[in-house]
Amino acid sequence: MHTLIQSFTVLSFLTCGRVSATPANASSPNIIIMLMDDMGWGDLGVFGQPSKETPNLDRMAAQGMLLPNFYTANPLCSPCESSRAALLTGRLPVRNGFYTTNGHARNAYTPQEIVGGISSDEILLPRLLKKKGYVSKIVGKWHLGHRPQYLPLEHGFDEWFGAPNCHFGPYKSSKRPNIPVYHNSEMVGRYYEEFQINKKTGESNLTQIYLQEALGFIHRQSLSGQPFFLYWAPDSTHSPVYASKPFLGRSQRGRYGDAVMELDDSVGQILSWLSALSIEQNTFVFFTSDNGAAVMSGPNESGSNGPFLCGKETTFEGGMREPAVAWWPGHIPGASVSFQLASVMDLFSTSLSLAGLSPPGWTLDGLDLSPVLLRSRSNSTSLTDRPIFYYRGNQLMAVRLGPYKVHYWTWSNSWEEFKSGINFCPGQEVPGVTTHTQKEHTMVPIIFHLGRDPGEKYPISVLSSEYQSVLSRVTPVVKQHQDSLVPAAPQLNMCDLAAMNWAPAGCEKLGKCLKGPESQPWKCEWPH
Repeated sequence: MHTLIQSFTVLSFLTCGRVSATPANASSPNIIIMLMDDMGWGDLGVFGQPSKETPNLDRMAAQGMLLPNFYTANPLCSPCESSRAALLTGRLPVRNGFYTTNGHARNAYTPQEIVGGISSDEILLPRLLKKKGYVSKIVGKWHLGHRPQYLPLEHGFDEWFGAPNCHFGPYKSSKRPNIPVYHNSEMVGRYYEEFQINKKTGESNLTQIYLQEALGFIHRQSLSGQPFFLYWAPDSTHSPVYASKPFLGRSQRGRYGDAVMELDDSVGQILSWLSALSIEQNTFVFFTSDNGAAVMSGPNESGSNGPFLCGKETTFEGGMREPAVAWWPGHIPGASVSFQLASVMDLFSTSLSLAGLSPPGWTLDGLDLSPVLLRSRSNSTSLTDRPIFYYRGNQLMAVRLGPYKVHYWTWSNSWEEFKSGINFCPGQEVPGVTTHTQKEHTMVPIIFHLGRDPGEKYPISVLSSEYQSVLSRVTPVVKQHQDSLVPAAPQLNMCDLAAMNWAPAGCEKLGKCLKGPESQPWKCEWPH
């Protein structure tokens, strides 16, 4: 049974000594991917955040590897969810179908009325990991479709606790229902109802629940000896941001900082739990975010993208470059840094490689990062000088190769949005670059050297030999990519109000979700 008051008994083990569990297949390590929501590159102390309020993540980096050149696959929810689709398929959204063609270079979005979801043609990571006996669980935000055929257990996951959408709301039920929360395939309540989020104070216990779900799953799997895949996807740093009562008011950065501090604490507890169970040397952990910080929601509801331009929803560096830390004691050298260009899609190929599985026979956009991650201290192993492609919808906006970034299209957000007070680049507008109309530069691309100019403020002169040299290198790479690309049918073009989840949770389930005292506004119990 799972209760918020008593929590999992696993927590008591943390103070009572180590528990040894020998995995049945030591050659197939456990895999934990931690995907934050709208957390920016500049939110971690190890990346220079001045408040230094992420001691556990900073320690994780000190014990593992920092990847400063790590990218998402698309800059928004739902291409932030395309980033989720890209992570789980190893393929660009334009290739896996998780995009829209309802407007040129438009970022898709998956509200409750969206009809589509992840294509049945796509084989997700947990389904492939089953070949090696992995048991897989997702905790938190799914956002790859909310209708029954799109939910996690239909795509290879064995367990789920979380929601198909972000914690938008609260809504009036007469017009739009609140977002449902699921335990496996059973709806057990809704945000703002059985699962409270106080928008006025920012208080919610959801991150603590997600932590307990993770710790409990790890404990059960360590005892079973089966390898596991845990996809931990909390969403407290997505507006409206929230944190539990012990963390509210603690950060120098306001409520958003409170949420980051709680997530950092949760990461620390998960890593400590792996050590307490003596499975840390058989567990690969990767921490990153789905897209850049939502600077249009700042400063109270947004993080930091450090030195990079703009943020979420744009294909500038602030929207696409993410914090990333890899941790695997005894395998990944501690206090190491790799400047390898890497992508969230690489986690698919890397996970398969670590599990001892060959890549599938279809086209992948991700690479196996294990040669980089597992290098010795004296070995400067790197992958090929691979490109990073920046898409909005099915439009290739830019490409990075080495230190250079080439923009073929620029666009921040529309004049209509901008004039209404929505600014994707507050305080950072760069004339001719952060454009409010879609500008094509295909014939004369805008090129930046991101080493000298990480903020994309000083384009390289088109008259320089450097510009011509870069263009001559990048043009054939882009041509090869576009010539070989076969876009999938877009899955996010259709909406229907009837598709929203109006049905209530089963009475037997709701009967177990009870209001508690003010300090713990709800508690839920259900069988595991």
